[in-house]
Amino acid sequence: MLRVDHAGEYGAVAIYRGQQAVFSRSPKTAAMAAQLAEMEAEEQKHLDAFDRLLVEREVRPTAMTPIWNVAGYGLGVATALMGEKAAHVCTEAVETVIEQHYASQAEEIAQDEPELAETFREFREDELHHRDIAVDGGAHEAPGYPVLSRLIRAGCHTAIRITERI
Repeated sequence: MLRVDHAGEYGAVAIYRGQQAVFSRSPKTAAMAAQLAEMEAEEQKHLDAFDRLLVEREVRPTAMTPIWNVAGYGLGVATALMGEKAAHVCTEAVETVIEQHYASQAEEIAQDEPELAETFREFREDELHHRDIAVDGGAHEAPGYPVLSRLIRAGCHTAIRITERI
């Protein structure tokens, strides 16, 4: 569980960095870059927490970390190059998968690990906030929204399954 969450936060940081690399290049998209930097900072806090938890609980990170880094950064760059609304589609899709993941994890461990369940709930709220920012930013108005959203969500689910095993 912790390995998957660590990988997810690692990927989220990489996605936001990839998007910022594109949007920070133009004054026209400076506001978007600043918004992404704020969301990345929240994801980095989550990643730092999972870094500590992995060490405390002697859980090894996934061997897929280098691949998730490249894939996340690439997804961020690709969606940013498609425009602000496509970048919002990426955020909305990823954060939807992650918030659902945290919700089910929190429920699953609530009795045995109440502190960890509360951490999952707290992080879920941040993910919901990011998702809402993306929706307000026009994610659903992006050309090809249904297809792009489904592809990104499928990629997230696939990454979760792979990370559970490797």
